[in-house]
Amino acid sequence: MFRKWRENNERNSEDIIELWETILEDKCHKLGNEKHVVLEQVCVAALDCNRIKIAEDCIKILSAEFPGSLRVHKYHAMKLEALERYDEALQVLDNLIKRDETNGALRKRKVCILKAKGKIAEAIKELVDYLKIFMSDQEAWQELCDLYLQEQDYAKAAFCMEELILHNPHNHLIHQRYAEIKYTQGGFDNMELARSYFSQALKLNPRNMRALYGVYLTASNISMSQKCPAAKKKEAVKQTQWALSQIQHSYNSVESISSLQGVLDSLQIS
Repeated sequence: MFRKWRENNERNSEDIIELWETILEDKCHKLGNEKHVVLEQVCVAALDCNRIKIAEDCIKILSAEFPGSLRVHKYHAMKLEALERYDEALQVLDNLIKRDETNGALRKRKVCILKAKGKIAEAIKELVDYLKIFMSDQEAWQELCDLYLQEQDYAKAAFCMEELILHNPHNHLIHQRYAEIKYTQGGFDNMELARSYFSQALKLNPRNMRALYGVYLTASNISMSQKCPAAKKKEAVKQTQWALSQIQHSYNSVESISSLQGVLDSLQIS
């Protein structure tokens, strides 16, 4: 069961702790080659559930068998993090990073702690340094985008999404989010770019209702912009009408269409 959860990348922390306490705790020595990975799994689950004593017991066993292991020391830092002793956890992580500057897991934990402390600017700096080494880490680019959005630095957030598009050009959600950021930035040029990426997201997944709304909103804004040439304005109006018809078609009941029309009217979009 534990192996299946690991392979499927499932946390199931409460279930793991229950199985540990009722079955495995007294039989840990019989797990053979699985012993250490199970201990790690239980340690993380215990920290998730705030069962610090169980986590400490697992770390103690691992430390005895692997003294000086960076991997075990990382769990010690995670325990300090769970106790909200952030400064001590950062000190442990800094010492570990000095011993192995290419250890990505340690750098990620440091970013998590800085984020938990509300030090967004420092978290951004740390994550940028991390991405200089691990440029292909898509989760890190996504996290960096979120941090920039918290700081309302939309240009840099858009850059992060551009990197993600290069890594995964067939993911409609990435195209959609990039379009949303460009839409938020505003301006005629950004609005046209947002419409293009909303359209691409819709092409990749025709059932993406959020992208369809995005096409409607961007086309409406473009058609009402004073910078829009007459030819493009006519095209934008047609696209607005098409998007609205598609949205209405997606709702089956009259009540849903009426509610949708009310929302659109409240946005003062015609």
